[in-house]
Amino acid sequence: MKRSKFIFHIWYLQRNCNSQLLIRQHLHLFNKFCSTKSDINKEYEIPIENIRNFSIVAHVDHGKSTLADRILELTGAIKVNSGKQILDKLQVEKERGITVKAQTASLNYVYNGTNYLLNLIDTPGHVDFSAEVHRSLAPCQGVLLVIDANDGVQAQTVANFYLAIKKNLVIIPVINKIDLKNANPARVVNQLQTLFDIKESDILKVSAKLGTGVPNILNAIVEKIPPPDVCRDKPLKALLFDSWYDKYKGAILLIYIKEGSLSLKDQITFMYTKKSYEIRNLVLLRPFEEHVNKLFAGQIGCISCNMRSSKETHIGDTIHIKNHVVEPILGFKSPKPMVYSGVYPIEKSKFEVMRVAIEKLTLNDSSVSITLESSVALGQGWRIGFLGLLHMEVFMQRLEQEYGAYSIVTTPSVTYKAKLLGKKNIKKHRSDIISFNNPADFPDPQIVEEYYEPMVLGTLIAPTEYIGAIISLCLERRGVQQLTQDAGHNRILFQFILPLNEIIIDLHDTLKRITSGYGTFDYEDYDYELTDIVKLSIALNGTIVEEFSTIVHIKKIRTIAKQICEKLVDVLPRQLYEIVIQAIVNRKVIARETLKPYKKDVTAKLYGGDITRRMKLLAQQSQGKKQMKMAAKICIPRETFINLLKKQHK
Repeated sequence: MKRSKFIFHIWYLQRNCNSQLLIRQHLHLFNKFCSTKSDINKEYEIPIENIRNFSIVAHVDHGKSTLADRILELTGAIKVNSGKQILDKLQVEKERGITVKAQTASLNYVYNGTNYLLNLIDTPGHVDFSAEVHRSLAPCQGVLLVIDANDGVQAQTVANFYLAIKKNLVIIPVINKIDLKNANPARVVNQLQTLFDIKESDILKVSAKLGTGVPNILNAIVEKIPPPDVCRDKPLKALLFDSWYDKYKGAILLIYIKEGSLSLKDQITFMYTKKSYEIRNLVLLRPFEEHVNKLFAGQIGCISCNMRSSKETHIGDTIHIKNHVVEPILGFKSPKPMVYSGVYPIEKSKFEVMRVAIEKLTLNDSSVSITLESSVALGQGWRIGFLGLLHMEVFMQRLEQEYGAYSIVTTPSVTYKAKLLGKKNIKKHRSDIISFNNPADFPDPQIVEEYYEPMVLGTLIAPTEYIGAIISLCLERRGVQQLTQDAGHNRILFQFILPLNEIIIDLHDTLKRITSGYGTFDYEDYDYELTDIVKLSIALNGTIVEEFSTIVHIKKIRTIAKQICEKLVDVLPRQLYEIVIQAIVNRKVIARETLKPYKKDVTAKLYGGDITRRMKLLAQQSQGKKQMKMAAKICIPRETFINLLKKQHK
């Protein structure tokens, strides 16, 4: 019974009940209720040495979320067999079967008669959601590195291991799925020893599906991961490392308290925005919301303070009590967006609806970058930067499912750089180096000295029988081999420096196809390198259509130009006159297709007679079509852009 209802019930008894004994009994229960509530709020002040903050990291589909379910069950947070992937709450996660958003749970665990608070963070496994992993590791002192007993060490496993080492976190290696028929834990142990120099005695072997060995993980968390390095005797200092939007409470902020404590109705200030708010709600995620009156240093919890706009939040910001300035917390550096696309509403009248939806979604996914953009054909829209193609697909899917905002997405591109010839000849540019990711902003080649394109260091792991196919694939994508290393048990690890533009569309799918599904790929930023790129423009009857333009490497201009022209023949609506489709680079036509006109038989009405009359009618029709082609303006329907983009994404 809630406190307010309890008070009303006692007041009603006092007014309408003659039994003093019954009233005294209810008053006794009320006092017991109040003391119980206060005890609940006190018990959350667990000693710092009894707190453990950790994340679960792994390659895609290695069993992170299933392991999180077993941990939740063993700690009593959820009932046994209450469902699969409890922490995967988004509809897109359930449909795709992958984790795209890190989730937190504060769990109670008794070890050797002592109560411990375990703050668990379940993270995504795909490289496109690496920003979630970076944020999740900020409040942690250790990680569970999960490896599939059947698949072994994968590309993202390597990336997660070195990320944890870089942040000086304790690593607990866990081999999962030992119950599978083809599981080979001994092979995985050998890989961990070869690649990471991990001792076999430090490796835990479990089956998250059956729960085998999971209690040993909880014990290892308590024994091996150190408590957080925090202080409760200083003024409040907290790190904001995640946020999302609630239609009733506004922005919900997930924070890690580094120093001091935080209570309801405290006045807090955000160091980045300099704005102050009053704390309205304090919540622990168990994983279900549990309201508390106070949070202490070392804990992870949620706050709401009537914040209504995503512009008021800055992930990585430091929170402190109003008028008590503190030193900022060294948070984390989120990965920069790598893939950019234009995003436009399906209907121009839905621009404002989509703007609000994007603002709310970026509160939950701050790794995207957004700038306004306009197009003659598509109207007002945005240029949005993503961490990868899957990240873009999930973002668009969430816009549709969670906010009903349907959009058109242009062909993905990356950010290039250009070194200009000199400032004295270029008045509109303030710097010798400019950046651009939109073909419409491609600088004039006459004022550019050099172009640069973004590169990545790609890590590939696959069985040795696919060595030739993998090397051919990477060389075809203009890759430069850096490292070849034996990963143990008939598996090999490659590292290639690759242009980002060559991997964002279909490299991962191609790798899976040529390696029968056994190859894995991961990448990290590797700065910019000198390149030779050009702007490929598309002209219809001599008029350039900017929305069809793209940026390509000079080695692939003819192949890509031919592909685009052929696609336009399929998607452009036919007219009464001929449409010439041309691909142009530096004012030279390098590919051409012709869209035939509708035909009308002008000689159908003739019946016999001299052939000269027939030839006269055909000549008149031909002359009329020439005049129409010269005077007519090609009107490209909005659906044409949508159909072309769909074909390019396939």
